Amino acid sequence: MPRLAERLGSFAAALRDPARPVPRGLVGPDGKPSAKRFAVYRNNVMVGLTEALRANFPAVCRIVGEEFFQAMARAYIVYEPPASPILLDYGAGFANFIAEFEPAASLPYLPDVARLERAWTEAYHAKEGQPLAAEALAKIRAHRIHAARLHVHPSVRVAQSRFPALTIWRMNVDDRAPGPVDLKSGGEDALVMRPQAAVEVRSMPPGAADFLAALGGGATLAQASKSALRADAHFDLSANLAALIGAGAFIDYSLPTDAGAVGLTPPDDGRGEI
Repeated sequence: MPRLAERLGSFAAALRDPARPVPRGLVGPDGKPSAKRFAVYRNNVMVGLTEALRANFPAVCRIVGEEFFQAMARAYIVYEPPASPILLDYGAGFANFIAEFEPAASLPYLPDVARLERAWTEAYHAKEGQPLAAEALAKIRAHRIHAARLHVHPSVRVAQSRFPALTIWRMNVDDRAPGPVDLKSGGEDALVMRPQAAVEVRSMPPGAADFLAALGGGATLAQASKSALRADAHFDLSANLAALIGAGAFIDYSLPTDAGAVGLTPPDDGRGEI
């Protein structure tokens, strides 16, 4: 008799592939395998998963149309079935799948639109975090600010694209009529986060995505600034830092306890600065 794992694997495979027979051991009221009953169940599963993808990728669906989206979603479901019963989070690999989906090759920006929508979903379900106050860094003495490490808000996601994916997403995420977009106009980076109750999507200037990514990886302000300047020689540290703090992209900061790592700290002058 097949083991439970084998039976479950066979059952799951039959759900995704209509060409497979009814799994062994499944019978109808008459005690015989019922292909029609199982086909109804299989269809309900596919419809449910397709609806979950449509809910998580509304712009992608609007761009390609219902019929194309259903076909692409069904192919993805076969390729990557859900690993969790929580379908609100289904579709982690959908963007990468679209990038390899031959029928979608004529829409080279589509995977990046899907990545932006995935970032929105992840930001929506991320942990809460209290944004850092705008005046918080004013407590740090000027000679130490370069050694500060900013702690990124748990919901922060960055979606980068060599296409104007943010513009395309914005035109297709609501009921507005999409307009023409010049795909050669250059790439766009988007900041996706949920500082309070609602998810916010903001355009990022050149270098800002590299700056934020470096900070998220544990870099100091000085190190992150160098990363941003490598991406864009005109990166403005003060303006970008102020914009990110104002957006609520950080929840805290830390400084090295070893004074030698950033130079000797002068005696406290009583102003309460760090």
